Amino acid sequence: MTALSGRARGRLAKIFVGVAISAALLVYLFWGVDLQDVLARLAATHWGWLVASIVLNLVSLWVRAWRWYYLFPPGSQPSRLFNALMIGYLGNNLLPLRAGEIVRVYVASRRGQRFWTVLATVVVERALDGLAVGLIVVALFLTIPIPARFRWPAIIFLSADLLAMVILAVLAFAPQSCATAIRVLFHRWAGIERRLMRALGTMREGLEGVRTGHHVVPIVLSSAAIWLVLAVSIWTALRAANLDLPLAASWTALAFLGLGVSLPSSPGFVGVVQAAIVLALALFAVPHTEALSFSLLLHASQYFPVTLCGLYSLFVEHVSLVDATRSARVG
Repeated sequence: MTALSGRARGRLAKIFVGVAISAALLVYLFWGVDLQDVLARLAATHWGWLVASIVLNLVSLWVRAWRWYYLFPPGSQPSRLFNALMIGYLGNNLLPLRAGEIVRVYVASRRGQRFWTVLATVVVERALDGLAVGLIVVALFLTIPIPARFRWPAIIFLSADLLAMVILAVLAFAPQSCATAIRVLFHRWAGIERRLMRALGTMREGLEGVRTGHHVVPIVLSSAAIWLVLAVSIWTALRAANLDLPLAASWTALAFLGLGVSLPSSPGFVGVVQAAIVLALALFAVPHTEALSFSLLLHASQYFPVTLCGLYSLFVEHVSLVDATRSARVG
């Protein structure tokens, strides 16, 4: 009972920290801003460009679901992954602690896939996303002047990203060496050794998709397509907000968003998205109010369509978000 209450207290503390960070960022961003000016800029939106941005964002999610298929071990034949993905994004938009990631694992595992295998594919997916963001950050370092205050956080992220890639590579291509290392280091603690060996087996299974030769090309092509379509989606949203900026601004926004969403926040990444966009567009001399207005427009254009698609997917899959959350925690 004490352990359960301790976990509950830990979750509540994490939720509080996330909400506090989001609230602090919003107060900082809106401090001294003329709200009438923000509303006027939002009212001047070019809706055709915004619709194009929304469609492109949804296309990127469809491509993400297609890539997810190839992250499963050969012969798995997972189905309805787009529905599972959209339900997961719905969960991230509405639930604290990014519970949507576990919810989508639960939804995908309902159709014959092993829960822990699906979870491993999500871990690999996040690693691939981290690699993509890292490559974008490196490209930005080489093409645009980066202020000194952003360099060290970027370097720390790149270092952590590289370490994660190395660990995954070792797990994928030298699993026997990993198993030997676990036995040597933890043979005195049988319980820890068993748990680590189980985790290693799960990760090996989750990495089978990446290690399979005929999966490599679809994974690489879909990964490139995801980020290219997202960059164009942000560029069209910039045009919708009357911001005539180069495609480099879209890539910069993507990089800052990728770094920003790693921070604790409230559901839907409120505050974090706004701060990331304002900082990114400051590199292109966009005034604070214009950048903040655009961040609200971009966030809304992604949040509401994805949430509606997630609700529709819940209906199609006959899943309750509350029940899925509870079942995922048990799983």
